Amino acid sequence: MRAVSCIMSAANAQTTIRPRLYRFLLFLVSAGLILIALVLPELIPLSASSIQSGQVASQDVLAPKDITYESEVLTEQQREQAARAVLPIFTSPDTSVARQKLEDLRSTLNYIAAVRADAYASTEQKIADLAALESVHLSQDTTDTILALNDSRWQAVQQEAITVLEQVMRSTIREDRLEEARRNIPTLVSLSLPESQAAVVTELVTAFVAPNSFFSETLTESAREKARLSVQPVTRSYKTGETVVQRGQIISQTTLEALQKLGLVQSQFTWNKLLSAASLVVLNMSFLVFYIRRKPRLRRDARGLTMITILFLLFLIIARLVINRSAVIPYMFPLAAYSLTIAVLFGPEPALVSTLPLAVMVGYGLPNGLELSLFHIIGSYFGVFAVGNARRLTAFFWSGIAIAGSESVFALVYHLPQLNIDWLVVSTIIGSAFLSGFASASLALLLQFLLAQFLGMTTALQLMEISRPDHPVLQLLLRNAPGTYQHSLQVSNLAEQAAERIGADTLLTRVGALYHDIGKIQNPAFYIENQAPGTPNPHNELDPYSSSQIILKHVTDGLELAHKNRLPVRIQDFISEHHGTLITRYQYINAVNAAGGDESQVDQQKFSYPGPRPQSRETAILMLADGSEARVRAERPKDETEIRELIKSVIQNRVSAGQLDDTSLTLHDLDVIADSFATTLRGMYHPRIEYPKIDKPAEFVQDTSPTRPVMHRAGSDPASLPKAES
Repeated sequence: MRAVSCIMSAANAQTTIRPRLYRFLLFLVSAGLILIALVLPELIPLSASSIQSGQVASQDVLAPKDITYESEVLTEQQREQAARAVLPIFTSPDTSVARQKLEDLRSTLNYIAAVRADAYASTEQKIADLAALESVHLSQDTTDTILALNDSRWQAVQQEAITVLEQVMRSTIREDRLEEARRNIPTLVSLSLPESQAAVVTELVTAFVAPNSFFSETLTESAREKARLSVQPVTRSYKTGETVVQRGQIISQTTLEALQKLGLVQSQFTWNKLLSAASLVVLNMSFLVFYIRRKPRLRRDARGLTMITILFLLFLIIARLVINRSAVIPYMFPLAAYSLTIAVLFGPEPALVSTLPLAVMVGYGLPNGLELSLFHIIGSYFGVFAVGNARRLTAFFWSGIAIAGSESVFALVYHLPQLNIDWLVVSTIIGSAFLSGFASASLALLLQFLLAQFLGMTTALQLMEISRPDHPVLQLLLRNAPGTYQHSLQVSNLAEQAAERIGADTLLTRVGALYHDIGKIQNPAFYIENQAPGTPNPHNELDPYSSSQIILKHVTDGLELAHKNRLPVRIQDFISEHHGTLITRYQYINAVNAAGGDESQVDQQKFSYPGPRPQSRETAILMLADGSEARVRAERPKDETEIRELIKSVIQNRVSAGQLDDTSLTLHDLDVIADSFATTLRGMYHPRIEYPKIDKPAEFVQDTSPTRPVMHRAGSDPASLPKAES
């Protein structure tokens, strides 16, 4: 903000230098900054923080020289492949495991034999004893078979079980092949045994088969390391001009290594790129200069022109720094916020015109630059059209919808004709469009509020907010000075119609007119419109100087009240300028009469409003409307001809007094304003039918006393004229 303040201070200082020189310097500095913004991505070193594997290449990269190098990336890949090709290494069969398992089997068989030989145990007890074995869990069928065997058959089963287990454990059994070894046991049992006894042997042996060969991490890793070392380094070669990476291609680790070896991970800025960027700057700046030359009002508004330039540069520089780093962020960037902000603050035309070169330069040099520029141009234009005059918060919501919708449709239109549609890319762009739309609307709403305060401008949203009848100041005016409130309403209608006829800001004019007399809240009884019928005029008891000071004070009181309630600066202009530097003529004439008709004895400055004179068309219209309404209300002209004569008299008085010298009103504008005033006042003060009187009994006679002070026509007794100007 400090930098912005410095630039705005320079804009204020333009009154000390020629405006043309200031504009020249502004455009010269802007052109330099725009050129820097265009080449800035090229000037930033392409280190690992700016280019990483997995990113999309923004441009074609060619090898600047012949090179052959050992590729660490490819060599490492080959080494990893060689290491992965080495199978896991297991130890030789451990005979101790086989001996232990045979011993366990013999112990189990001896236990079973003891259970079989127990003459004192019942069959149920023997079954329970066999079920208590921990080394093997015998099924019910196997248990029944074992108990039913005679001694000779049992001896045969025992011998076969030991023989089969010894045979199984002599082979190599790895942990991952244990089940395979167990499945092969039935094939090793002697065919001389009956099937039931062979099943007993199989079940007994299966329980004692265990791995006897184990994975050796040390041997395996040693073999893999030997395989890695056996791989020869892989070399890569590039010829001068050979394509290292194509635009739009995903950058791999191998490609990144090649860029590093070729020394391309550095700034490779060339003069042809500078010339290209400079040509684009000249083209776009010429476009803007030609436009501004056709807009005198914008050309004369140094503060506004400076703020537009600052916003233009900020959005351009930030966009150029941000969108070059991702494939999604360029579509997500809220560029339309610039267009909406300019449209709300300065009007739709400057927004539409300046958005075009901004979007073109944002997409300059990017792989999808044309698509990206059109994407933002369409979204920004739809947003500007949708936000309109921004008189409601909902206008920003609908503008966000318009931006998102138009950009989404453009994404579909641009990608649907492609042969191989990547719907993931399309859906990502559409999602980014919606984020961009709502982010742009939100940012524009914030910016227009902050910048309007900073520039002393008013937005339509602010004006609509303070024009509500329930605003505290208007409520205070209605309660304390109801006559002034009604007068302000009539003047606002009068001024608004005239502003519309000459193309001035109608909303600003109307709201400014509502607040122009709020200073009368402090002393409402000293103004004729607030005095009750039949009450004495307090000015009759005051000398001309004191009476004039009270009248003049309603301007300063109004400004104090406006400051206290934080009314916009533009509204305060209506309070200070609606009387300009005119004098309170009635009090001045009384002072001259009291001095014996010698004007030299009267200090005219004590009867003059503090001013300044109207500085805009809108405040000038209010001055003319205020004076015209007061004259017509006081003198009650009979017909439209007299109304027009009074209005022309008021306008001529202000012109001859030099009150309109600081505005851009033309004689044609004044004629249009006079015609508008006459039409509106004719409707306000049209003649009414005078109904005939009917004699009625006294009890039916109604009170016909006037409800407002009787206004005397011109030429009446001066002593009876009101002593307070509206």
